[in-house]
Parts: sequence; structure tokens; C-alpha cells
Amino acid sequence: MQRCFAEYQRVLKPGRWMTVVFSNSRAGVWNAIQVALQQAGFVVAEVTALDKKQGSYRQVTSTTAVKQDLVISVYKPNGGLEQRLTERGASPESAWDFVETHLRQLPVTKHWNNELEQVVERDPRRVYDHMVAWFVRHDFPVPLSSDEFLAGLQQRNFPERDGMIFLPSQVGEYDRPRAQVEHSPQMELFASDERSAIDWLAEFLKKRPSTYQEVHPEFITQLGAGWRKHEEKPELSALLEDNFLRYEGHGEGTDPVPTQINNYLSKNFHDYRGLDKDDPRLVAKAKERWYVPDPNKAADLERRREKSLLKEFETYRTHTGRRLREFRLEVLRAGFKAAWSQKDLQTIIKVAGKIPEVALQEDEKLLLWYDQALTLSETGG
Repeated sequence: MQRCFAEYQRVLKPGRWMTVVFSNSRAGVWNAIQVALQQAGFVVAEVTALDKKQGSYRQVTSTTAVKQDLVISVYKPNGGLEQRLTERGASPESAWDFVETHLRQLPVTKHWNNELEQVVERDPRRVYDHMVAWFVRHDFPVPLSSDEFLAGLQQRNFPERDGMIFLPSQVGEYDRPRAQVEHSPQMELFASDERSAIDWLAEFLKKRPSTYQEVHPEFITQLGAGWRKHEEKPELSALLEDNFLRYEGHGEGTDPVPTQINNYLSKNFHDYRGLDKDDPRLVAKAKERWYVPDPNKAADLERRREKSLLKEFETYRTHTGRRLREFRLEVLRAGFKAAWSQKDLQTIIKVAGKIPEVALQEDEKLLLWYDQALTLSETGG
């Protein structure tokens, strides 16, 4: 399959597109196709579900949650991007070069049932994942960590709208139709593993900064039948501590209510409108609410979280005996990425052998690291 895609990549002109449709909703099959496309030199720009009855396409956020046929849209990067990567190597500038080129290829707006829809592939984490895959496919170390990437988006003035990132030249094209609608476009999220559970929490807390007691009943409904078989179910308290901030509410002018919480309370509760951020009444209502941090603080949390993930990965690496029955995909992803940066291919291969094959096949990121490590170890790369 990869050789077939490689031939398509060879004959396709730079900057042109290809669409792949395959009648199989198994996540493992689709991930294998996506990895083969990436290894052939394509960049995945969009994955949509094909609604045969309506003859339309709908964006999807997770291949594990879709029963319809899926459609993968990919493009062949222009030759200039490849040439600049060869000249610069794995530098931060090469990473940002890819990001700018990739954003130019993505649609600025999408509509569904005459409503503005979120462009899933403009989510910062999606863009980062594609950047990582680009460097892995070219056998380069990844030059930016996720926290450096998130901080860099702000430092380099990539405009953000409704959880999506744009080039400065694109944002006006989005703002015009956005001004015509009252509500921001919504992303349909399903919690199937730890990462998607974090994404669900982020969407929830952006709209409604909440206490643990308020979040818990909503969160529990997400941990249902769609959860991946071998993925360890996380504790809500741990996800909140590792990825979000809680307002402690010390008051006395030293701890004003964060803007995110103030905006929510003043909009939804009449009694809290127009109050100073250190007003005791507002502080009391805001106390112990969890909220999504701004990009700078998010980068700090990301660094702390990655350190914790790598510490747990070490227990997987040293595990002996039978295969791991339950594990955290986020730990494996962080560990494989770190091992790749150190060119420790054997760690990737050995740890992959400790988890069920179906779990490996159903995760696009793990499959990419593993396949590339296996290929390079066999060729002596």
C-alpha cells in the first residue's frame, strides 16, 4: 500500500491534492492508511465521514467514534518546503516553515447545514501532530516540544479564533462570516482515550469554568462504551490538576478573579456584572473553579506534565513478564517521542512489543513512531 501511495506521490505535482476513500470503519485500518500516506510523502489535511444518504461530508475528530466510510484528503508539499528542510535540517525555523505552509493548505472556513463549522485540522494540537509526523517521516528529530510550539504560536503572532489558528493573511477571511453568527462553531468531541478526554474538558471549561463537583457528573457520562479497550481510565482530579488551573480565591487584592471566570460569571449571572475582579462577592462565586489557562501558563503545565509522563514511561520500559493489560496512551506517545529524539529505536520497538498489537494499530501516532523505528532499524539507519 505504501509503495502504491509513493507512486501517486511521484507523479503528482507539488501542491496538488489526492483523496482516498476506503469502505472500512476499523480504526486500525484507517490508521495504517494514514501512516502509509505520510511515509509516502503526503501530508494529511482532513479526515471526513462520508454520508452516503445525504451525499455530504462531515469532519470527524476521532476515527474510533465513526461507523461511516472515511475520506482522507492529502496534499503533496511544494518542492520549496522539502528543499528548505534539507538546507536547514531540524531547526525551529524548519518547524515554523512547515506550520505556515500547512496552514496555507487548509480551508479557512467550513459550513455544515448552513452553519459555520470548526475546521478541526486548525486545532493547534492537530497542527503540531502533523509537524511531528513531517519530521519523523524525513528521519529528523522533532525541533519543537509541544510547550515550545504552543508558546511560539503566540510569540510569532499566529492569530487564534475559536480554538483554531490562522495565518495573519487568513484571519480576516474567517472573521467576516464569524461576525454574522452569534455563537462560535462547535466541535463534536468523543472521549475515547485520555487525550480526547482532556480535549473534552478543555471545551467544557472554556464555555463554563466549573468546580470539581459541577464537572464530575458531566465528565462521567463521557467514559462510556466508546472508551478504548486497553486504555486506562483516568481520574478526573488528575486530569484537572495536570492540564488546567484552579482559582484558589485568596482575595484581598492579591488574587483577582481570572478573566476567563469573570467573563463567564458576568455573562451568566446578573448579580456579578460590573464587579471589580477582587470584589469579595465575585471571589466567593469564582472560588475553586477550574479554567483553561492562557498560552504562557499552558506551556508551563505542558512541561510539567511531560516530565510526569516520561517518568511513568520508564516503568513501562522496565516492565518484565506478560504484556501490559492496561496503560496510558499519552505515556506511550510521550515516551516514543522522547526515544525518537535520542535515536533510541530499540526502546520504541521493545515497548511496542509489550502492548497488544490492536492497541498499536489503532493509534496513528504510536503506529507512525513504531513503523519508522522498525524501518530504520532494519536498514541500519
